[in-house]
Amino acid sequence: MNTSRRSLLKLMAGAASGAMLGGIPLVHAASRFPSHRPPPGKRKFTSAAVEALIARTRAKIGDPELAWLFENCYPNTLDTTVQLGSLGGKPDTFIVTGDIDAMWLRDSSAQVWPYVSLAAHDEALRRLFRGLIHRHARCISIDPYANAFLPDPQAKTPLSWAQHDLTDMRPGVAERKWEIDSLCYPIRLAHAYWQATGDRQPFDDDWRTAMHAVLATFRQQQRKHGPGPYHFQRPSANPTDTQFLGGYGNPTRAVGLIHAMFRPSDDACVYPLFIPGNLFAVSSLRQLAQLSIALHDDRAFAGECTALADEVEQALQKFGVMRDGQGNEIWAYEVDGYGNQLFMDDANAPGLSSLAYLGCCPADDARYRRSRALAWSPRNPYFFQGRAAQGIGGPHEGLRMIWPMSIIMRGLSSDDDGEIRQCLRWLKTTHAGTGFMHEAFDQDDPAHFTRAWFAWANTLFGELIVQVAAQRPELLRHA
Repeated sequence: MNTSRRSLLKLMAGAASGAMLGGIPLVHAASRFPSHRPPPGKRKFTSAAVEALIARTRAKIGDPELAWLFENCYPNTLDTTVQLGSLGGKPDTFIVTGDIDAMWLRDSSAQVWPYVSLAAHDEALRRLFRGLIHRHARCISIDPYANAFLPDPQAKTPLSWAQHDLTDMRPGVAERKWEIDSLCYPIRLAHAYWQATGDRQPFDDDWRTAMHAVLATFRQQQRKHGPGPYHFQRPSANPTDTQFLGGYGNPTRAVGLIHAMFRPSDDACVYPLFIPGNLFAVSSLRQLAQLSIALHDDRAFAGECTALADEVEQALQKFGVMRDGQGNEIWAYEVDGYGNQLFMDDANAPGLSSLAYLGCCPADDARYRRSRALAWSPRNPYFFQGRAAQGIGGPHEGLRMIWPMSIIMRGLSSDDDGEIRQCLRWLKTTHAGTGFMHEAFDQDDPAHFTRAWFAWANTLFGELIVQVAAQRPELLRHA
């Protein structure tokens, strides 16, 4: 539907009496903002619990355009990206990222995160989560260094940009960029699912084997005994798509931190000690220790996870901290262990702005709050301000390009009504009439955007609306 927001608003003029949604009769609101969801019979997956939450939440939203956006976006992962089946006699769930027909460990975990609290009341959702946890374990066991996978574990990558990568590609792998968060997100999701449901079924011996591979990979990438087996180079005109020095990255000193070759944006690290990823690893290792005791009474493995978390946490305090212009402590974005530090932030999570959202620190932590504030300022080279909005981008889509995900994350991590209201306003006015979130848009022209189908951003927007409805409903009534 190529309808601009301006024309949609024009159509709304003159609405009068009847059942109302934000001052507009419901029948007229529905005709002005027709659903962009697939017809029920063509949806990939349907959850009664999700549909009920959509109805309850939509009723709280005073602005019809915002309500329309929510109803389009919140179920987008379920509507369009889920592939259910069975594999090896177990439930299997494969979730594509959207317009790329592959599954990222990070994206697939984040895409379903906003539904996990509903799983206790919906057997269909529990089946979806069981299948995804099984699939994550299978993927990690195929290659813990890979970031993206294919439905067929025996297939070769069809991704054009990955065809000539100089790395140890394996069947079933779509792309092999080593990113710390690729192993953290599945743990975060598994932990939340277990807490929400108490379901022990997906946490079988194959899952335990995969978790041992996570711990071994993290240890290997501390690089105490050399660079380890992972290397990656790509023949590309884009320098952020490859790595330095034979594919092992820029020099570092082994200080106990875990090395990453790529950020959650899939862009190459400048300094391989990526601080948000290490902070995420600490919280994930502690969650894994808790799961190992509760599910398997494996105190030895839990102790190993806790010991590594403690070691990385101590190294973060010593090497991951820098100072702002006033001498206050903030988190660096990347360091090399020699004393070189990079401050910036990227829209993708984990980043400095998303640390509290991911459970890496309390929301009121002073160092985090200073880091977040600085990330949302001209001190961050990827902070952009234009006529359409202000937000954070990154090298992945280049200068001027704001990621809606950054605005959503700002709203999710805010305790200020005015800031949340502004985030909602920006999100409502930058979807370019499509009814969905995008990967990125130009700071002055939202009609110039990338990725019309980016399920993570859509579902994350839905999560923001659900959170605001629960915690600050008056902001939605008067949005």
